[in-house]
Parts: sequence; structure tokens; C-alpha cells
Amino acid sequence: MSSGPGESAPLSALYRDHRDLTPFRTPVIRTPVRGLADGVGGAVSGVLAGRIRGALPVEGGAPRLGKVGGRAPAKAAKAVHAAIFGSSDPDRLIALAHTYPGWAGLCYLMAGLQSYAQGGYLRASELLQRGLLIRNDDDANRYAFTYLARVITRVSVADRVEVPVLFSEEAVFLALSHSLRETGQRETALAVLNGLPPSLPMALARCSLAASLGRDADVVEDTEGLLNGDDLSAALLLVRARSLRKFGANAAARAALQEVLRRRGTDFTLRSDALTDRALLLLDNGRKALSRREWQPRPPADLEPVRAVRKDAELHELWDREYGRADDD
Repeated sequence: MSSGPGESAPLSALYRDHRDLTPFRTPVIRTPVRGLADGVGGAVSGVLAGRIRGALPVEGGAPRLGKVGGRAPAKAAKAVHAAIFGSSDPDRLIALAHTYPGWAGLCYLMAGLQSYAQGGYLRASELLQRGLLIRNDDDANRYAFTYLARVITRVSVADRVEVPVLFSEEAVFLALSHSLRETGQRETALAVLNGLPPSLPMALARCSLAASLGRDADVVEDTEGLLNGDDLSAALLLVRARSLRKFGANAAARAALQEVLRRRGTDFTLRSDALTDRALLLLDNGRKALSRREWQPRPPADLEPVRAVRKDAELHELWDREYGRADDD
């Protein structure tokens, strides 16, 4: 992720996707409330749209099967098309992989993405890796190019950060990396991301993994000079600030958090995390409050009310000493 020598603006080369059309869509910052709302909304919209619940979402709706490469679809294409867009059962695609060996790689990949979308990370990692190792025949490749370009996989690239990704190299490898991370294979998950085109989702996934492996020096180096241009870069700045805090570089960590808070359009959850991390930094510095007015020494309070209370207490003590307290009081 580090830039080559002599580059005056390394981060623009690292984190800016220069392609006119990218597979990434607007990221989602998840919270418990938003997750519940998305789940209910997704179920309702799926029923209303006639989509199979649990099936992979498709941008613009599921395509109708027509000619593939100028020819009428073969039996294999019809079966695979129905299994992808008319079912949410990965086993159906696995069975087709055995029936049509020339389509096996594609069937395993799509079965892996279905398992990933349903939270079956161990099975997803196995199926995706198997699919990547098998070469498809020309008919399968033409079908994938024609009909799978709008299939969406919502990939988790960091804690609570999801990015919808169209069917592509990035979708498969980011889903595989997250699946490996969820199954405890973090070193392999990080290695899987090597070679992907530069992009913020890839950078966030890599830095999050590196931080979890204790490679905070790599995180700091790879995020040097990053600015808060969108929610993904803000999430990446939070990772940078936490790595800097582990080094004891509190001033640099605070600067990264201030950059998160600078842009007013930053997601509320990310801003809240930045405020929490900033409070922790202040506690590290021995301060007990956010405001300078709160932790600076206060002027002496007015002593007159205190003296009055003390005098009143002394009078009560004298009364008790001289006369005692009545038993019926």
C-alpha cells in the first residue's frame, strides 16, 4: 500500500479509483438500529418485488435470460441462471458444478457469494477458493459477462462498514478476505487482498486487518496525509488514530480525529466514535473533561455561605452539649 519513491501525492495514487466505472456503490455505516431497519426493509422489499428471500440482490432487478454470445441459451445456462436468480440455496449451484464441469468455477463462486451473504463464512471461504482455482469454459465466461455484472455483494471491509460491490474481482476477493477473517485466518485474509486495484474499500480492509494483527506501523505509514473526503476515508482515519495512540503519538492521533470531525457530512456514527476516541486521548493526557474551562483550576468559591453553615452547626452542637436532646424529639 505504500507509494513508490518520488511521488509528491502518494495517497491520491493509493486511494483514488481512477476508473470511470467502478464496482463499488455507496458504503453503509451499520448500527444496531440501522441493521434492524435494513433487515425488515429488505424482507418487505423482497416480497413486494417478488425476489427470493436470501438471494443475491441485483441492481435493476434480475435479468431475463436471452441469447448468450448470439446463440440460444444452452441447458447449462438455463439451469445456472435459475439457481442464481431464482434460488438462495448454495447446494443447488454446487450440484450444477458437478453436472456441468465447464461451469464449475462459476457455480462455486456464486455459491460462495450466496453463503457469504447468509453469514456462512467458513463455507463461503471454502467455496470461493475452490471457484477461483477452476477454469470455466467460454460459454460460462460469456454468460457471466452478460448476466452477472449487476449482481451485488454487500462486503464488510471494516467493523460496521459495508460496501455494496458489483460482481467483479473485488467482490470475490473482498468477500473471501472477510470470510477468512471471521474464521480466524487473518494473515491469509490480508494476503488475499494483495494485487487488487487501488481503492478506498481495499485500503480500509487492509488497514483494519493490519491493525488487528498489531502492524500499526504499516497502518500509520499507509495513511499518512489522508484527508476526510467521504465516510470510507473517515473510517480509515479512525483506524489511523487508534494505531497512533498505541504508539503514544497522541498529538498525531488527535489531528487524525480532528480531520474526521472537520467534515460536517461525516456519518454520525463515525463522528461519535471520533469524539469517544478524543475523550480517551484526553484521559491519557491526565485531563478529566473535554473543555479547557473544565480542567483548568477554578477560582476560589464564595466562603460566606460555607461560614454560615459552619456557624449554624456549631450552635446546634452547643445546644446539644448544654441541654441534651429531648427523648420525644
